[in-house]
Amino acid sequence: MFGIDLGIDLGTATVLVYAKGKGIIMHEPSVVAINRKNNKRVAVGEDARMMIGRTPGNIAAIRPMRDGVIADYQTTELMLKYFIEKAGGKRWPFFRTRVVVCIPSGVTEVEERAVKQAAYQAGAKKVKVIEEPYAAALGAGLDISGPSGNMVIDIGGGTTDIAVLSLDGIVCKRSLRLGGDKFDEAIIRYIRRQYNLMIGERTAEEIKMAVGSAIREGRPDNAQIDVRGRDLVSGLPKTVIVNSQEIYNAVEELVETIIGGVKEVLERTPPELSSDILDKGIVMTGGGSLIHGIDIRISRETGLPVTVADDPIACVVLGTGIVLKSIFK
Repeated sequence: MFGIDLGIDLGTATVLVYAKGKGIIMHEPSVVAINRKNNKRVAVGEDARMMIGRTPGNIAAIRPMRDGVIADYQTTELMLKYFIEKAGGKRWPFFRTRVVVCIPSGVTEVEERAVKQAAYQAGAKKVKVIEEPYAAALGAGLDISGPSGNMVIDIGGGTTDIAVLSLDGIVCKRSLRLGGDKFDEAIIRYIRRQYNLMIGERTAEEIKMAVGSAIREGRPDNAQIDVRGRDLVSGLPKTVIVNSQEIYNAVEELVETIIGGVKEVLERTPPELSSDILDKGIVMTGGGSLIHGIDIRISRETGLPVTVADDPIACVVLGTGIVLKSIFK
């Protein structure tokens, strides 16, 4: 039997692919460009992301994942097929492609079935789905096999998963349908309301990464960025200057929602595991954990030590790699 074993972090913003024996082999945006006339794939990943907001009428740049689940089934299938083939998967009769796919902890059975079906249609012979906080904990290097409590907050592009783990399982969890995308949307609304300026998703993401802050005092240097967009009054291009204090105001409500979810999980955690978390603290993973000060803010609000994993963006897909080794021996 020939074959390849893949771990896929099928995220709302990005897709990461782990190949057994090779490590992480792909890290691409979850975007597919489709020709509307014949429904053929034009581009996938970074090439397709560059087309967002810049395509002619016959080409659509689509993000098939929304809030951590499949929003456009056919496009997701096209995207998975592309990544599996690029990773070395073949559709030969004797070639077996085995796949582990991560899903948010709060998905419904229907949503889980859709992910499995899309992977099978894309060419996988065997598919196993695991929950993101479980994979994130493994990828962050936490020992969740023993009877000791570990807490993980995974802030992705579409969802935030909060979970307490022990004995190789999730004890209590909460999945919020908000993540990096919602932060971008909040920034777009703020710029439109404050400056009468229309900006796109890519610009909002750049602002978030450059001057975003989750703490009231903002960044130490109160960083500023030039923001270019279209004036809603004149319709002409315009540039404004935005600082980290303003972005704090734009995303404050979302940060509060995440903190509320963390407190809810802590309230439902058994006392024995709570004492473990008090000693070990909380580990943050996912791209959203890189927003300036979000770890400090959660620590202040909960009174617990909070650390960001060494490679937060890759934690989930590294976790799928560990699962691959244990289930596909």
